[in-house]
Amino acid sequence: MKLIDKFQLRHIGPRPEEIGPMLDKIGVGSINELMDEAVPKSIRSRKPLNLSAPMSEQQYAEYVSKIARKNKVYRSFIGMGYYETVMPAVIRRNILENPGWYTSYTPYQAEISQGRLEALLNFQTVVSELTALPIANASLLDEATAASEAMIMMHSKRARKFKKGGDKLFVDEDIFPQTKAVLETKAEPLGIEIEYGKFDETELDDQTFGAIVQYPAASGQVNDYRKFAEKAKANETMLAVAADILALAILVPPGEWGADIAFGNTQRFGVPMGYGGPHAAYFATTEKLKRALPGRIIGVSKDRHENPALRMALQTREQHIKRERATSNICTAQALLATMAGMYAVYHGPQGLKNTAQHVHSMAATLEQQLVKIGYKQLNEGYFDTLYIELPDNIKSCDIQSLALSKEMNFFYYDAHHVGIAINETTDIKDVMDILDVFARVANKEVEPQVIEVEQNRFEPELFRTSKYLQEPVFNSYHSETEMMRYIKRLEKRDIALNHSMISLGSCTMKLNPANSMFAITWPEFANMHPFAPADQAEGYKELIDELERDLAEITGFEACSLQPNSGAAGEYTGLMVIREYHKDKGNHDRNVVIIPSSAHGTNPASGVMAGMKVVVVDCDENGNVDVDDLKAKAEEHKDTLAAFMITYPSTHGVFESRIREMNQIIHDNGGLVYMDGANMNAQVGLTSPGIIGADVCHLNLHKTFAIPHGGGGPGVGPICVNEKLMPYLPSNPVLKTGGEKPLKAVAAAPYGSASVLPITHAYLKMLGAEGLLEVTKMSIVNANYLVAALKGYYDVLYTGETGRCAHEMILECRNFRQEYGVDATDIAKRLIDYGFHAPTLSFPVHDTLMVEPTESESVQELDRFSEAMISIKKEMEDIKNGKADKEDNLLKMAPHTAEEVTADEWAHPYKRSEAAYPLEWIRINKFWPHIARVDDGYGDRNLVCTCAPISEYQ
Repeated sequence: MKLIDKFQLRHIGPRPEEIGPMLDKIGVGSINELMDEAVPKSIRSRKPLNLSAPMSEQQYAEYVSKIARKNKVYRSFIGMGYYETVMPAVIRRNILENPGWYTSYTPYQAEISQGRLEALLNFQTVVSELTALPIANASLLDEATAASEAMIMMHSKRARKFKKGGDKLFVDEDIFPQTKAVLETKAEPLGIEIEYGKFDETELDDQTFGAIVQYPAASGQVNDYRKFAEKAKANETMLAVAADILALAILVPPGEWGADIAFGNTQRFGVPMGYGGPHAAYFATTEKLKRALPGRIIGVSKDRHENPALRMALQTREQHIKRERATSNICTAQALLATMAGMYAVYHGPQGLKNTAQHVHSMAATLEQQLVKIGYKQLNEGYFDTLYIELPDNIKSCDIQSLALSKEMNFFYYDAHHVGIAINETTDIKDVMDILDVFARVANKEVEPQVIEVEQNRFEPELFRTSKYLQEPVFNSYHSETEMMRYIKRLEKRDIALNHSMISLGSCTMKLNPANSMFAITWPEFANMHPFAPADQAEGYKELIDELERDLAEITGFEACSLQPNSGAAGEYTGLMVIREYHKDKGNHDRNVVIIPSSAHGTNPASGVMAGMKVVVVDCDENGNVDVDDLKAKAEEHKDTLAAFMITYPSTHGVFESRIREMNQIIHDNGGLVYMDGANMNAQVGLTSPGIIGADVCHLNLHKTFAIPHGGGGPGVGPICVNEKLMPYLPSNPVLKTGGEKPLKAVAAAPYGSASVLPITHAYLKMLGAEGLLEVTKMSIVNANYLVAALKGYYDVLYTGETGRCAHEMILECRNFRQEYGVDATDIAKRLIDYGFHAPTLSFPVHDTLMVEPTESESVQELDRFSEAMISIKKEMEDIKNGKADKEDNLLKMAPHTAEEVTADEWAHPYKRSEAAYPLEWIRINKFWPHIARVDDGYGDRNLVCTCAPISEYQ
């Protein structure tokens, strides 16, 4: 390969000739010298990674296209929660394929996130109005995990009469098998007993805290649950409903017949099946349960000029604050997919959604009418889109399947005598005729030459929706492509994403998401595959997944990998559950203690509790390292019940702790296993590995280290890699076999989680190869230490390793600034917006500090701009201290400054307009104007509004 074709030259920011001067500033003679100082030699890899040779971008494009062609995309009538759909081109072009949307971060910094916040507020409004429940969140991972969130929420909020042992959950048996499996996984460690049965035959007793039903049911039957809802209410049993979001356009919504919770999937709103994901699950509930609602909530607040402003509301529920007592998981969202689904509703409007739903229903009714004419029996008395066909005695489902496959169609085969056919928005009369042809041929019957669409409803008239929805202007204004394109662009311009400037978030690794790695995810061979399609139709996916699992296992120094967990937190949970299964299999049922450092991510203790473990916190010393003596004491104290140790490496403080092997050996000596949080793998790949340091399992954030984009807070992929002893317990799936010999039940709905974004990481690994991955890791450490050197004398670094070096990130000390300057880390974060930068990670893992991670893909010029901005802000702080600037009305406390304020006729501040807007000359070239001024966080929480304004407010 020619040097110019090496992918790492495009991915890594600093040019080869610039690295020497960078090292001079750091104070080392070579990159290897810096690695020796930053990474303990005792844990360094002794051999290169055993990966395939790196490919050029062109070579990879040809390689992955060959893989894609091995997938056979048949027309899918399988259903079971996944449906063919039509993604509007305007959404694909302007959101899914637009780095202004897919490279943005979770919208914690509201002032530079107003575009995606509005898009997510639209999503919440769609969910709230279609379900007729007042409070909705901004998405969850998938329908099955949303079901488990509903279960856990009902259990934690169960009525007082159940508190002394009300641990029984009723689940109607006509529910998707993947949902059952995830419910069972999540219920067992929490002591929840699941009872299956028929909703209209069960008796809810004084131990039944909650109930879950599906609407329409898995078989397709549209049940009237009103009497059941009344029975549940009388028993103080909460009711959660898994509802098809498209069906709610014409069916009476759960909120109108007594549900406490509605959840489901929004894949039907223009998001491809993608072999199972990612898709944005939805979750809605009643007003009284809003503070127990899982996931993010987008709320309406105001800025310092009293203008309406959006923000993430009720953040005190989240794991980075409440840790093991949290109700909201900061890693459990599919923001990009929620944005797309919400925009689908904006583009179609209420009438468009109703028309689509009615079309689906009419096609199903037309098919039923014709199947009955040729001798088949349809068992669903009422249905929306899915027919449940009973075959005549002389016909078996394998007969139907054989002919259907020859016509490149997939149905769902319940057993030898029953077939499911799910209609979707792409289905037309030709498809109906093709389906009829299969069933007619098998039965030796003739079908009518010209089938006419049946338009009457095939469910009880009282279940037909009459209430209105989506009357707000946003859902009734952008139905031409021109207007829709401009609306999307208007929102995009309100946000900072990686296409504008560096996002220096520590612990979040906002690196380049290479364009060449993104192409394949929209190819129909990957996008249009049903997760339960026959295996021989998904040979391309299997090849890609097998290669990816092998490469990730090699990188981590382990034996096997599961790609099923679809977020970082889900990976944590899965890793702990695999450890739990190991101990149970060995007869050690009492091993339920997990030791976690006080510096850990908030998701760690929460995942421990979810896995049924007791959390024991181990102290850190004054240098931010785990207190090994305290660890040893607590491991020995709990040696009979010790299950696991959770450790992030490099540490959450941005340091390679030199005693890591010793710590892990202490755990092993006391009968426990080691889970390594892979949040910081960007500093490990090729240099060391979880296997080398002595861990047993780790999760990886493919949306961080391995280049899948954040998308405003999802998609995420959190696979786990394990050593040989944990291989048998990797998670399975009830429909398509995955996992080990003694597998954990499913942790996500789809067998391979968010499979459609896996080609991104596959591309990243194949184009870099072992040499490129090692260079990437080294440069992430070089860039971080270069920033430390550039900021020296202005900002202190809170923690460094024994040689004074950081890993790939550092924590800037700001805790004394309030006393010295009258400002804090939040003020610095807001002022950085005026300089055109997203803030570093604020107040994590140490309160009132800034955690910075530049990543390897940022150029030295961008690093210099960031450090120049930070130094300029420090000088502004000195002006406050020296009396040159007002203590209250100053550049930091008033930041950020909007264009509206700077260009207003009146200017009341004691500093100049130019100082507010253009503090450095280069900002004029690429100025980012925040859409709003500083947001009043407290106001939004005290006055929670999480849907679009009603139409009356626009009149």
